[in-house]
Amino acid sequence: MRFGHFDDATREYVITTPHTPYPWINYLGSERFFSLISHQAGGYSFYRDARMRRITRYRYNNVPTDEGGRYLFVNDGGDVWTPSYLPVKAELEHFEARHGLGYSQITGQRGGVRVESLFFVPVDTDAEVQRVSVTNTTDAPKSLQLFSYVEFALWNALDDQTNFQRNLNIGEVEVEQDGPTGTAIYHRTEYRERRNHYAVYAVNTRANGFDTDRESFVGLYNGLHEPVVPTAGASANSVASGWYPIASHGLAVELAPGESRTFVFVLGYLENDDDAKWADDAHQVINKAPAHALLARFATTEQADAALAELRQYWTDLLSTYSVTSTDERLDRMVNIWNQYQVMTTFNMSRSASYFESGIGRGMGFRDSTQDLLGFVHLVPERARERLLDVAATQFPDGSAYHQYQPLTKRGNLEVGSGFNDDPMWLVAAVAAYLKETGDFSILDEQVPFDNDDALADTLFEHLTRSFRYTVDHRGPHGLPLIGRADWNDCLNLNCFSTTPGESFQTTENKAGGVAESVFIAAQFVLYGAEYAAIAEHRGLADVAADARAAVEEMRVAVENHGWDGSWFLRAYDYFGTPIGTHADTEGQIWIEPQGFAVMAGIGVDSDDPTTPESQASRAVAALDSVRDMLGTPHGLVLQYPAYRTYRLNMGEVTTYPPGYKENGGIFCHNNPWVVIGETVLGRGDRAFDYWTRTAPAYREEISEVHRLEPYVYAQMIAGKEAPRHGEAKNSWLTGTAAWTFVAVSQYLLGVRTDYDGLVVDPQIGPSVPEFTVTRRARGATYVITVKNSGTPGRRASLTVDGAPVEGRLVPYAAAGSTVHITAEL
Repeated sequence: MRFGHFDDATREYVITTPHTPYPWINYLGSERFFSLISHQAGGYSFYRDARMRRITRYRYNNVPTDEGGRYLFVNDGGDVWTPSYLPVKAELEHFEARHGLGYSQITGQRGGVRVESLFFVPVDTDAEVQRVSVTNTTDAPKSLQLFSYVEFALWNALDDQTNFQRNLNIGEVEVEQDGPTGTAIYHRTEYRERRNHYAVYAVNTRANGFDTDRESFVGLYNGLHEPVVPTAGASANSVASGWYPIASHGLAVELAPGESRTFVFVLGYLENDDDAKWADDAHQVINKAPAHALLARFATTEQADAALAELRQYWTDLLSTYSVTSTDERLDRMVNIWNQYQVMTTFNMSRSASYFESGIGRGMGFRDSTQDLLGFVHLVPERARERLLDVAATQFPDGSAYHQYQPLTKRGNLEVGSGFNDDPMWLVAAVAAYLKETGDFSILDEQVPFDNDDALADTLFEHLTRSFRYTVDHRGPHGLPLIGRADWNDCLNLNCFSTTPGESFQTTENKAGGVAESVFIAAQFVLYGAEYAAIAEHRGLADVAADARAAVEEMRVAVENHGWDGSWFLRAYDYFGTPIGTHADTEGQIWIEPQGFAVMAGIGVDSDDPTTPESQASRAVAALDSVRDMLGTPHGLVLQYPAYRTYRLNMGEVTTYPPGYKENGGIFCHNNPWVVIGETVLGRGDRAFDYWTRTAPAYREEISEVHRLEPYVYAQMIAGKEAPRHGEAKNSWLTGTAAWTFVAVSQYLLGVRTDYDGLVVDPQIGPSVPEFTVTRRARGATYVITVKNSGTPGRRASLTVDGAPVEGRLVPYAAAGSTVHITAEL
């Protein structure tokens, strides 16, 4: 069943009931200030770093679910309700939540009062703007009392949730009831000492009252569904002193029949230089000049509306880089709107802050950020450049890297450290994608520190060389790459034997010895080692390129000789040299990762080379047929089968999950696109398209009661066929699924991708989409590609460029400003 619908014209998902199977959220912000907001106004805001600059408080694992956000309480003659349904849960005559690109609008109506609250973070602004319109829909006057509400977090989200003996004593606020634009409440905890930043929550009118102390507003032992101030209909004018600081404005609103009033609330983050922190010599009053300047930008409804229009145009411009028009509206909306929107969210968030990631434990991932770049580089190439340099600076001189880094400091996370041996080659993948998109080879000459130490700086190309050499120099007895603590699958821990409860499987490396090997990293090396060779060749380093290709070929042979199990590729060799992912085992016989990636890398793919043995040439087909037969489900491809039912000390965390969940037989949506791409390599576009639709959220909208999560963005995981709740998704929004799926659908199913010297047009989508047009901007030119698809299996496109037939499927880049018309016939 559905709980809403897509509005493609406005690029919104419209939720028509508050009773969705799980909170369905959106992200506000595109640069520094970010907010999470659910369809019931839950969530929180932060500046740059969800751990170190948390502005408002949200409690995960709370009961009831999704309590804590930005709320507006309405007292209509003693009837107290919230237009977002939560937290009061008074039944509404009408409810609608519209999640758009960078904004959300929640509308609730009760007792003849209609409240529309629109939330957004304007472009280049460190604030969340809330435009609230209140309308009297009756034929009688209305006297209303409105109460805004947010709860401030004490900046460090981890400390905020743990260090109560200190934190319940330090909360400080300032109230400016008659400010230049209205009433403003300032959160200044720790500003007197080490902090140079504060928050403000303001409204563009003089409030009748205010509250800044949570207990005074809510009432001791009360919940947010029964707060004493809104129930009483009057603010308490409380001033927080320690305990839990909040911000609430009390507004008295008189409405004639049919009349509306609009208010603009602003939740902002401000910083002052150390020599300009105070407005008085006694250092007691914060310098509010930056806040006044911010609030003046949104002092009127017209200013807020103009900022919203600018935000809409920002997304229109961004998404015009790649678009498709076809007969399948679900394909179009996923490609044109929601998938690209999600990849921008992963660019901003990595894996740090969602309704499944608290924003405390993980910062930016080395592997995560480099993979995410594959999906967003075409949208914001200049920011992708900056991200590449930031990520590369966390690399060690030997080519390995910190697995994570904190976005505020851009320094490696010591708690996690390194030892994830697929990390290095992802840097090569990301730089290659950037070079293909931009042609900006100057980035390779940028001086980039190792371990953020400028004394160790070298060119970015040298960083790529160290990445390449790290894999070459860390191989095991079969000539395959050593896995380290883990490879792409963090839960496959072949050197980390743990029997202690609560111990990290990834950081408890206790079985060194150079034995445990990864077939997945080997396939990754074959694919991206070839990219390193191509980059070297573009730099005129023919000898380096030749040596690299020789190393790649050596790895390919190692996979063919030691990575094949008869009908599919092995996953790994463990610490004892025992193969993992083999038919000889009773569990975990086949794993998805090496099947998709090996075929992507061309290993076992049919070759025109007459010296290629027939047994090897058919391996790619056999591997992907085994994926279909053993891993396939209506909800996607499971990670391995059969799932593990006993804990295996030699394998680590993967065997701790119940069968069918996460890495143990779950549908890990992140790696499904690798099989989709692999199928296009084999010319089986019909099967590739079918696999894509199984995990694409717009195609799952009809089973939202099963899927549970948002029907407009990808999830990380869907419960597998051995799970009791097969088809139920978890971990939406922040997942590498977003980038990899966009790569799969845009570059391989629709078949339009940038290369070093031109645009590749090579669609493989099967008969489901007989004709479509892709519009793609690249290097300043616009390409309009019309595809006429016969659906014939294995057929490759014949191209006509501006009316003239061309050989092959590479179209050289045109001059900036020009428009190129391409016809591709399959």
